[in-house]
Amino acid sequence: MTQTYFRKGFGLKDAIEGALTSDYHSRVVDAVREHGYVLTVGDLTFRLAREFGFCYGVDRAVEYAYETRTKFPERRTFLVGEIIHNPHVNSKLRAMGVEFLFRGAEGEFDFSGVTPADVVILPAFGVTVHDFTRLRAIGCVLVDTTCGSVLNVWKRVESYAKDGYTAVIHGKYFHEETKATSSQVTKYAGGRYVIVRDMDEAKEVCAYIEGAGSRERFVQRFAHAVSPGFDPDRDLVKIGVANQTTMLSNESLAIAAELRAAALRRYGEPRIEEHFRTFDTICSATQDRQDAVLKLIEEPLDIMVVIGGYNSSNTTHLAAICAAKVPTYHIEDALGIDPATGSLRHLPVGKRQEVQVPAWLPAGAVTIGITAGASTPNNKIGETIERVLALRGLRLEAAVA
Repeated sequence: MTQTYFRKGFGLKDAIEGALTSDYHSRVVDAVREHGYVLTVGDLTFRLAREFGFCYGVDRAVEYAYETRTKFPERRTFLVGEIIHNPHVNSKLRAMGVEFLFRGAEGEFDFSGVTPADVVILPAFGVTVHDFTRLRAIGCVLVDTTCGSVLNVWKRVESYAKDGYTAVIHGKYFHEETKATSSQVTKYAGGRYVIVRDMDEAKEVCAYIEGAGSRERFVQRFAHAVSPGFDPDRDLVKIGVANQTTMLSNESLAIAAELRAAALRRYGEPRIEEHFRTFDTICSATQDRQDAVLKLIEEPLDIMVVIGGYNSSNTTHLAAICAAKVPTYHIEDALGIDPATGSLRHLPVGKRQEVQVPAWLPAGAVTIGITAGASTPNNKIGETIERVLALRGLRLEAAVA
């Protein structure tokens, strides 16, 4: 029987290494690393976070997508959504002939054009059980790049569902990863979930657990973030906590602690295990990048530049961490910096629209912190540094020659 499902690569890394290096490598980032993650050129000093950019899961997903085009050069290749949340990487895949499938107005992916002769890549976020089943029914080749950290969360919420615990997921209900994770719950009879975006929503759940919440208010507030037929009176008696891997790790831990405290107040210590479970499902790469940026902003910095897709959850959280301590600019890539006018286009923390800042780089000596989300390739970081240098008429060679 011909194999149609692949998850472990095709052993073609050597064949794609040149393309990956050409598309994503940066001599600038190499130079900054070689200088101890601190580089001074003229009156500009760049401090690079010790952990930044592509994580293992993203690296694997991108490599696997490149291998897929090498393995099946003559076949039509589709991608469900985006491989990762980075416009540059997705643009490269389009240029390689990968066709993107997106959700329509009804919220469903349109697989009507996919045939058994085609290849479909599943993104690093994973796909819902429903979409996976639909694709398997078509009989096409499936290349699954779902991140191992995401799979770990799936195992946890599955165990909750099997044991009769409702999964309380810290995440964004509209994010593809959280859609996929919550679907792992409802594939079990009686499986239930509720998704909380932040501590404020978690406290609403806590209030209901303790008998102080309004049913009408709860149902209305979480209408789009609960499993079908969710009944808070029935489904919040036994809960298990999990999280979208790219959320703020400290917030996820705090939410778990708050929910446990609520269950303790309601049921008491002797019965806590009957009503509450939690496992550490925080992605180590997300944690490492957040820890690294926390350490970086302890240094004297004038400004912070965070590079990555505006729809990248882990990148927006890095920007939020930085903005609490230092003036921060979240840009998608170097094109956000205009060398002709010196202005910068960025997405302010907590906003949905870009803004243009005419004079963002202070005069005189400036120390600039740099980090990037787990979906941002090194060349986008290097291009940003070079463009900032160009604003002062400086070149990297002046420091590394």
